[in-house]
Amino acid sequence: MKAIPQRHSLVGQTVTCLRTALAGGQWREWLPAERTLCEMLQVSRSTLRRALEQLQRDGAIRAEHGAGHRILPRATRARGNLRSHDVALLTPEPLERMRPSQTLWIDELRAMLSERGCRLHLLHGRQYFRTNPGAVLEKLVHQHPHGCWILALANAGCQQWFARRGLPCLIAGSCHAGIDLPFRDLDHRAMCRHAAGHLLGLGYRSLALVAQKTGHAGDIESEAGFLEGVRSSRHPTASVIVCRHDATAMGITQMLKRLIVQKNGPTALLVANAYHCLTVVSGLARLGVRIPADIAVISRDDDPFLAFLVPEPARYVASPRAFARSLLQPVLELLEGGAVSQRAVRLMPQFVPSASVAPVGDGPDEVGI
Repeated sequence: MKAIPQRHSLVGQTVTCLRTALAGGQWREWLPAERTLCEMLQVSRSTLRRALEQLQRDGAIRAEHGAGHRILPRATRARGNLRSHDVALLTPEPLERMRPSQTLWIDELRAMLSERGCRLHLLHGRQYFRTNPGAVLEKLVHQHPHGCWILALANAGCQQWFARRGLPCLIAGSCHAGIDLPFRDLDHRAMCRHAAGHLLGLGYRSLALVAQKTGHAGDIESEAGFLEGVRSSRHPTASVIVCRHDATAMGITQMLKRLIVQKNGPTALLVANAYHCLTVVSGLARLGVRIPADIAVISRDDDPFLAFLVPEPARYVASPRAFARSLLQPVLELLEGGAVSQRAVRLMPQFVPSASVAPVGDGPDEVGI
């Protein structure tokens, strides 16, 4: 073996050296012992083991307890024509139907990867996010082999399939309960807990979370945080409800009508989607409900168009570039055949107050949590 891995990408280069040797038939049925390979490649045991893990995921070798690493026949190898510098982003909807804030971090990530010689490919389809998407996902990854997969807006079924399959994968969002995949997301739980504390501190005592029936992990975290913020407060008379809708303008408007006719209905709303915040604000205006005189509104999410609403809603603002940067490092680690050094990262956006929320009664007594 003549090639020696370069230090700037040690795990990836080690994987390349081992693949070259396997393709050249340097070894027949078994790899040499790990100690021998470390000496030949001049790498540490931890670097070698990360490279061997990648070869196992590719189906080139199989670890057999007490015996070593068996070299698998070419016909059984799973790697095929995998393009190690290609990254796939899988979403339910095409780019043109996604929210502006989502397309912004995708564009930022595409540019960052391009600077490093990597390409980002966008794949979409609701069929990949069914309850049991195994058959269509198997066909997809066979037709579109990539060095790393990023899953955005992924349900539990999609996440579970990638976790079982062992493909290099990163969640742009949060993992569902019981799923162990690396992920990057905004801290929805902390955001919504803060929103509840902020509203209670300004004197609001009847709060509601307005959310779509999605089942997304981030929405589940949002509900948990909002409820925690109210129930752990020092205001025993405070009440909280969760209002779920079908994500249509008509559905949201009908929900608003039911809310405002309720006796002791909510006096403050946290809306869990920027588009839906548009419908809430316009729907309340149509019903003659004033913001914030009659009801306060906070948007959990930010999008550029919210700056043109009157009053401009209070909201949580995150940098698309910062989110893309948080995805970049784990993607590069996966492309190099290694493990993700930080599996779970949640970013806390900045809260931007505005005229859509105003103090009630005697004014604020506790802002935040």
